[in-house]
Amino acid sequence: MYIIDGKDFGRGLGKRAYMGALSNLRVLDLTQVLAGPYCTMLLADMGADVVKVERPGGDMIRSNPPFVDDPEAEAYGGYFQSVNRGKKSIELNLGDEEDRADFLSLVEEVDIVVENYRAGTMEKYDLGYETLTEYNEDLIYSSIRGFGDPRTGETDRQGQPSFDLIAQALGGVMETTGQSDGPPTKTGPGVGDLFTATLNCIGILAAVNHREQTGEGQYVDTAMYDSMLSFTERAVYQQSYTGEAPTRRGNSHPTLFPYNAFETDDGYAVIAAFNNNHWAQLCEIMGREELAEEYPTTPERLRNRDSLRGVIADWALEQTNDELVGKLEGRVPAAPVQTTAEIFKDEHVRIRDMLVPVEQPGADRDVEVAGNPIKMSETMPRPRGRAPLLDEHREDVLGESEPADAETAADD
Repeated sequence: MYIIDGKDFGRGLGKRAYMGALSNLRVLDLTQVLAGPYCTMLLADMGADVVKVERPGGDMIRSNPPFVDDPEAEAYGGYFQSVNRGKKSIELNLGDEEDRADFLSLVEEVDIVVENYRAGTMEKYDLGYETLTEYNEDLIYSSIRGFGDPRTGETDRQGQPSFDLIAQALGGVMETTGQSDGPPTKTGPGVGDLFTATLNCIGILAAVNHREQTGEGQYVDTAMYDSMLSFTERAVYQQSYTGEAPTRRGNSHPTLFPYNAFETDDGYAVIAAFNNNHWAQLCEIMGREELAEEYPTTPERLRNRDSLRGVIADWALEQTNDELVGKLEGRVPAAPVQTTAEIFKDEHVRIRDMLVPVEQPGADRDVEVAGNPIKMSETMPRPRGRAPLLDEHREDVLGESEPADAETAADD
């Protein structure tokens, strides 16, 4: 059983040992890789009972690195652990008649089904939204796809595969990320997956609220391309207002200055002098009060940003990160550009429970995964234990002890 802070989180489909905010919700999770699992991870952290329905052989990222020590001994790598913590696992072949019947029996009991296959995959097994609502009429069915589902707007892109890189490229993220003299650049984290997943989670919870009011389930559809277009929000209104396509600006901001990263004696730090008062404070700290008088407004600073940036850059190089941030702290927003190693040492991160230890099966120590940033006073979201072993909860969920037939994998 999963025990956190002395609480027993149980494993049965109907158990509600930990009253998270979503402890009344049951979820069938057919997702894999990143976008779908991150969405259902958020639901699980908030208390939902999430059963991960895995194809024969399991989610393809179970074997992805990193590992603590020995990939042969450890059940899965960090990629799978991070976004599948606190879920249950059963292994089903949706192309097998008996397994399909087991799946439909679970559909009758749950509130939500989530999948991230290509459009049309579930329909190949006669397990699409319309079929599942015959077994559960108020079901909330949610999909995450690269280009959305035909039910909410049919296009010729649907059915094509998509990944984070594709979504960032099409949605304008890469064109507006990177140095002005460099190539289009993807963001470090997979925002095409993660932002889409978060929006999908919001959509699911909105559908739950609607069902509470009306008794009606519905289809929730979130596309990666759509989500990236929403994510580039600033570029959209700039294009509309000015008629010019925004492009890369490095770490600078199109309408604010100084709002940028600066090299220091031992690293990089950011300065976000958002308003005129911040600018005046920065100039005083640098010993250049005359610049505050000469360029008192944002439009004046933007027109002269190149020369002013040079002044700040020269001053920043004379400081260490600690010195720069120490001088500006409390007067001008500033922070060091931290490495992950530095984040792990940050006491703020520990106090906020943003690094959470979980068991790593097959390793001789626990590992840490990112905590849940949603904080609640009464029903605090938190990882409810490690990620599951493949088919670990068959007996709990289906009342069966025999493993699923793994001869034929479901296509995606």
